[in-house]
Amino acid sequence: MRKQVIAYLHTHWDREWYREFEVFRMRLLRVFDNVLDLLSKNRIPCFYFDGQTSALDDYLEMRPENRDLILTLIKQKKLFIGPFYCLVDEFLTDKTVFSKNLEIGLKEAQKYGCKDFIGYLADTFGHSQNIPDILRDFGIDKCIVWRGCGDFPSEFSWCGMDTVNLVRGYFNDIFSIKEPVEKKAELLKSNLDKIAAKSGNVLLLPIGADHLGVERDIDDQIKAVNELLKNDYYIRLGSPFDYFKRVENRFKEFEWNDEIRDNSKTFTLQGCYSSRLDLKRENVESTYLLDLASRFVKQQRETAYDTTLEYAYKMLIQNQAHDSICGCSTDDVHLENLTRYKKIKQIANTIIDELKFKNHFEQKKIINLSDRYFSGVIEFKSSQVIEGYDKINFKKGFDKYLLTDTQRIPVTEDYTNIYTYLANVENLKPDEVEFLMPAISPSDLKLTNNSIENSFMRLSVEEGRIFINGIEFALIDFADLGDSYNFGPKPDDNGTVLKVIRTKPVLNTTSRIALKIDFEGAWDVISLVVSLDKNAAFLHFKFDWINSQKNHLLTAVFYLKNSIREVFSEDMNLLIKRNFDPDYDIRKNLPNVRGIEVKNNTAPMQRGFLIDEDGNNLGVVTKGLTQYEVFKNKIYLPILRATGVISNPQNPGRTTPAGPPIEVNSLQQIGRNTAEFYVFFGNQNAFNDVLIQAYNYIVI
Repeated sequence: MRKQVIAYLHTHWDREWYREFEVFRMRLLRVFDNVLDLLSKNRIPCFYFDGQTSALDDYLEMRPENRDLILTLIKQKKLFIGPFYCLVDEFLTDKTVFSKNLEIGLKEAQKYGCKDFIGYLADTFGHSQNIPDILRDFGIDKCIVWRGCGDFPSEFSWCGMDTVNLVRGYFNDIFSIKEPVEKKAELLKSNLDKIAAKSGNVLLLPIGADHLGVERDIDDQIKAVNELLKNDYYIRLGSPFDYFKRVENRFKEFEWNDEIRDNSKTFTLQGCYSSRLDLKRENVESTYLLDLASRFVKQQRETAYDTTLEYAYKMLIQNQAHDSICGCSTDDVHLENLTRYKKIKQIANTIIDELKFKNHFEQKKIINLSDRYFSGVIEFKSSQVIEGYDKINFKKGFDKYLLTDTQRIPVTEDYTNIYTYLANVENLKPDEVEFLMPAISPSDLKLTNNSIENSFMRLSVEEGRIFINGIEFALIDFADLGDSYNFGPKPDDNGTVLKVIRTKPVLNTTSRIALKIDFEGAWDVISLVVSLDKNAAFLHFKFDWINSQKNHLLTAVFYLKNSIREVFSEDMNLLIKRNFDPDYDIRKNLPNVRGIEVKNNTAPMQRGFLIDEDGNNLGVVTKGLTQYEVFKNKIYLPILRATGVISNPQNPGRTTPAGPPIEVNSLQQIGRNTAEFYVFFGNQNAFNDVLIQAYNYIVI
């Protein structure tokens, strides 16, 4: 029986990747000019514009004269845009920003007249189990995915949502290659046979690829191919919406209620979650600051900042496009990412400062913008010398209140000392405003030359080994023969445990103490300052060092009592459980045939993980460290991954390239690096409490 094939024309549009944004935009003009011409002349029935609106915005900035034509084509259902503003990585964005992405994308798509939407996620590196619920919140009831599906059929129910698996991916450039029609038919039949093995009598075939235009004679080519495939398949140009209607009875035949990260059939490129950790730190900080500014605006019932916040969120979402935030683009692309992050933080901090000034927040007046009660030690800054508070440092600068007052300008005499103080807060309610008071409760802190402790936490250095409440901690450095996408393990590499060479107390106050620990690396001294607050049930780790070594993976390692079989980690602001085989050894399973990506025990996370099983308990909240790995009783937290090429053809962990082999020097992360996280022992409530402390939703 001849099977029906619904083929949809598309282009997958990365705003930036192996070329910079403006270079790709110049290509976009040529690609989309051609698409509009084909649509307006009825040479093709419709075009699917990659599920995002940012590419259309980028186009219309340069071609405003085509707006009316685009509006007409969308109204005629010849051009489909949205629902997203930009196609972002699903594991490095939180629920707030992912929802903003949909909110902005849908608003823009509907402004142009588009009414039909699919959660189109054709090239993200795996799929979060929380996506279907968020899509449903915005009235979207169908989804298209690819990477991570393993042996799934073409149609399945994913967490209750009708979902299509692109069995052979979105990348199909057969009609664009310079080959005779007979060769094209042969290649198409091979692909369609594989799709048919996972489908019913109707198949879905994407026609398009990364930044690829539509062939002017595509309709004639399809007619010619159909003649050669007449015993097997009939290809008809249409849209994904046509396909969903034709297969609506097949979705309940297979159900999947978990995340989608199986890399047995498609690359999921898990090493990107530890590539360019400088970007990840900036992303997390920018996300937090925009959230904080938005909460403050909402709490103060302000509306004047709505447009400004959307402008900042658009920049953040642009930076979360998967090839940008995953760290697998050129150096120039990532320099532009860093510039956007600076702008986002400037906007967010200015909104917060202006609201404090406008609403007469004095320098010791605080507000809890979290959704939980807060108790703990906080920092605040003042140009005044204030008695009764622990003063921990100062630097030169202008008072923020002076900078915010539009009726004054700072002069030389206003450049003064800005002091940082510590204060204690107890049981501050959400949205509550109160004055800070000096600490009155007794301190439970103890500091020696090689240990810090309070009533809940103790860290000690004993004969060169570090222990946290009896759990051993170390730094281990591995060789990395990989690239921006995948860690490349050296088969016989067990890693080098860095030696502790000295310890030194560096802060001793009634509210906070700190111990500096120096490690000796291959060429570098790596400094760690561990601080502990009064009555706190967590330790704060902050690394600061100059990296001069290439092609290596530096990890913080926790040795638990038993093998680790399950880890809870943050995904879309929720803790999800992942199961692991602790005995799986990546170095003993490296692939030796083409097209394989090694299975691994790594996983992405947003702000931290929690291990809470019999015999094992550990929680870590990070500030921009976004990957962990499990092996036996150890959990590894990468604090630096240094490689130097976007896609290394010789990567032992992936036997075919995932992108162009472009050398990218800044991927080696040479120069100053930092890493920051909090360590605690407890349950999910403790995790949430430490999050508030780490991200400081207390505005002063």
